[in-house]
Amino acid sequence: MDRLRVSLLLCFCLSSASSSKLVCHMTNWAQYRPSDGKFTPDNIDPFLCTHVIYALATINSFNQISPVEWNDEQQFVRLNSFKNVNPDLKTLLTVGGTVNGISPFVAVVAKPESRAAFIKSAISYLRTHNFDGLNLAWEYPGHNGSPQDDKERFTLLVTELSTAFEDDARDNRRTQLLLSANVAALAPTIERAYEVDKISPHFDFINVLTYDYHGSWEPVTGHNSPLHRSSLDSGSHIHHNINSSISHWLDLGAPAEKLLLGFPTFGRTFRLTSGITSLGAPANGPADAGPYTRTAGFWSYYEICDFLPSATVEWIPEQEVPYATYASSWLGYDDKRSFSSKVQWMTANHLGGAHVWTLDMDDFSGTFCSAGAYPLINHLRLSMGFPPKPTTTPAPTTTKDPLADICRGRPDGLYENPADKTTYFQCHVGNTYLHHCQSGLIFWDSCKCCDWP
Repeated sequence: MDRLRVSLLLCFCLSSASSSKLVCHMTNWAQYRPSDGKFTPDNIDPFLCTHVIYALATINSFNQISPVEWNDEQQFVRLNSFKNVNPDLKTLLTVGGTVNGISPFVAVVAKPESRAAFIKSAISYLRTHNFDGLNLAWEYPGHNGSPQDDKERFTLLVTELSTAFEDDARDNRRTQLLLSANVAALAPTIERAYEVDKISPHFDFINVLTYDYHGSWEPVTGHNSPLHRSSLDSGSHIHHNINSSISHWLDLGAPAEKLLLGFPTFGRTFRLTSGITSLGAPANGPADAGPYTRTAGFWSYYEICDFLPSATVEWIPEQEVPYATYASSWLGYDDKRSFSSKVQWMTANHLGGAHVWTLDMDDFSGTFCSAGAYPLINHLRLSMGFPPKPTTTPAPTTTKDPLADICRGRPDGLYENPADKTTYFQCHVGNTYLHHCQSGLIFWDSCKCCDWP
């Protein structure tokens, strides 16, 4: 117990100097999960993370940022309203993904004119929708047939974005937009895709995707996000681990304080093909898809909580991560213990903090794991030494009696104001907040959004 107290104290003392960011991603497709798996911005705890990144927007044929989902821009309003509750919260918008397997950035970076159009669009779009920054999701730019060209053009884009953000802040006398990126973790892709020493100075932080190291595409079981290599690893697989990935980024010139370690709130599954159940056991494809994420080979943490009571749980000492088996299902996942190990490693290596993929795959409602809402991310926050979250918060605009008690006994979320349709109430941990729709719009309870009358 004394060693635990010392570790937590060490994390707390160093967190303000190095591991100061807890960046959490949310996805716009999680709204389509059934029943208790459905996630929208209403489910966000505004005091949980230092930054929330909304994924995902794309780029249209005019090299301009474009929403993906029908209600993205309504969800932007709901996400960014949390900054009225927690003024320290920062929000960013992820742009990227693929269209028919090709990154939309391929066309953007090809010419100076297309880069300029994208950058102008990015500044306008982020300012219009009240985001604090842009997150680039172009993890594999070297996969498009011209790796060297892509690599250099990506550097140009990052450099030009950074300069434009500086000019926008200076010329308009406003806070500079943040710039970050999701980047690959495996050495061959890193070397093919990024001029690390040239792009790193321009980013506020860099999200290294330290997961998906192993999965059901392989013929034997392996862990999704191991801290270290296994004695069973051979060939290129000796580098399929966090220690190797972060070391490679550092060796190529990335400042440690800009690298954020990826913490997955999901696990990856295999279908065992023999009676062997250990790490490296023969496998063929994934276990059954989870009932909420509905993706073969991939379970959210809240789905994992339903699996564990009937499973046999084992710890991999050399990789500091757990796995679980039941019948022919094999699962490599993360828990509080593995998160603690990774935080200690992250702190010892003076990284800038953590990023979580994703908010919507933790037990965000506290329904499944009997450990409260966001058990993994709350544990991560505690392990990183962040101060306790406030139990009550002053409302930026509070309601008057008798409406001050409108949230008493209600779950967190957004509610209509019958007295004034141009406003709506936000309930959070028992407190009531009054928000105003944009001019000309009214609040619709059917979509929990502001829209035209």
